[in-house]
Amino acid sequence: MLFKSVFSRYMVAFGMIILISFVILAIILSAMIQSYNEQMTRDDLSQAANSVSDIIESELADSTTDIYDHVLNNYSSVQADISALTRHISELHVLITDTNGRRVISNEGATETYFHGNLSPEIASSIIDGGERSFEGDLGGILDGKHYIFAQPIGSKSGEAEGIVIACLSADYAVSYVTRTIQTIMMVSMWVMIAAIIASYFISEKIAKPLREMSKAAKEFAAGHFDVRVPVTGNDEISALAVAFNNMAADLETLEQTRRTFLANVSHDLRTPMTAIGGFVDGMLAGAIPPDKYEHYLGIIGNEVRRLARLVNALLDLSRIQAGERKFSMAPFDICELARQTLFSFEQKIDDKKLEVEFDFDEDNMIAIADKDAINQIVYNIVDNAIKFSKEGGLLKIGSHVKDKKIHFSVYNEGIGIPPEDLPFVFERFYKADKSRGMDKTGVGLGMFIARTIIEAHGETISVSSVQNEYCRFEFTLKRDASRTGIHEHKRIPQTDHRA
Repeated sequence: MLFKSVFSRYMVAFGMIILISFVILAIILSAMIQSYNEQMTRDDLSQAANSVSDIIESELADSTTDIYDHVLNNYSSVQADISALTRHISELHVLITDTNGRRVISNEGATETYFHGNLSPEIASSIIDGGERSFEGDLGGILDGKHYIFAQPIGSKSGEAEGIVIACLSADYAVSYVTRTIQTIMMVSMWVMIAAIIASYFISEKIAKPLREMSKAAKEFAAGHFDVRVPVTGNDEISALAVAFNNMAADLETLEQTRRTFLANVSHDLRTPMTAIGGFVDGMLAGAIPPDKYEHYLGIIGNEVRRLARLVNALLDLSRIQAGERKFSMAPFDICELARQTLFSFEQKIDDKKLEVEFDFDEDNMIAIADKDAINQIVYNIVDNAIKFSKEGGLLKIGSHVKDKKIHFSVYNEGIGIPPEDLPFVFERFYKADKSRGMDKTGVGLGMFIARTIIEAHGETISVSSVQNEYCRFEFTLKRDASRTGIHEHKRIPQTDHRA
């Protein structure tokens, strides 16, 4: 349960990565510091021993005595020279012996507090025979504990060894220096690690918090509350995800609203004709309607039945489209002729509204490659809406133009238009422009959605432009069959003026 959340997993992962990284770093740095300290210690010991040896050798070159007598005769000056050469390194000790290992002088004075006794003849002999040597040990017991040691013979004018100089440094002192350095590094690393963990906490929280908000919002969506939104802060990928999530929520809210509107519309469109049909049939059966009125009321019943059929067909068409069952047969046909035939079918409605009809085609015949029945359905629906929402005596213009090797078919009407806030939703399912149901008594808000789906299945586009209370214009594109242009000859339908 502890690591189920993204936040806890991030924190554990970041904490482990940081901890392991600093442990590895501390181990590597410790090894490097240890190696560097040992090398520097050996270099310091070597430099000190060489410097002391050079001074003694130069003084012996001008002396007629051996090293023991020379040091005794010049004890103070030799002691001062040794102290001056070794004072830059704390705990560095220098011992000078004769060739037999007998102690001559050291930088601690006459007392034997650091070097206990003389160097054994065996060790002295091995140093003289082996020359310069760097090693670790206690010089046969004359030193307390392990030391880093550098030893070399002191020569004379004749080239023979006159004595031995030994420089040494306690290993405990060197280790304590390394230990203090490592402790300092570990302390700094600990504070840096704590700072990194705190930073990781806030970074992880910044990532996890929007995800928690989205999870809560998703649960609200599941409960049907689509008005919930996720707060958006910053400008990173998480913010972009939150924006996309809110856009999805807005779409779901719109879809839910249109679904409710659709259910209300469908309920009304089903209930109204069914009530009318039932009432008239019951009236005939009960004798409330005289036989001589049967024809009139049967006509009303027929209209209501056709209205129900249109609704059912639209719903079935939508179901087939969404299920991907509707197949389109692409074949060449004359879009101009289809428009003419569609317009003829609305002749009575055009006359009733006294509309001015205008054809605006680049050519008398324009051959499109598409499913003719599907395109006929779209054109019929658009023209029907254009006539329905046209003002009396207004202009109805149908046009077809060639642009970018495509046919651009358009229907324009002067009338109530579409409000600007509704334009983005014209091609959404269940949308109805006439929300008052004052003029649109037959539509169910599926025609334009079906039209868009059909056009997109052809790989083309459909669009709408409108100014409220002025005009509305629908346009869609089709693939043109240029090889068959002009195979039929038809005359243009002249502009017809039905205005009173």
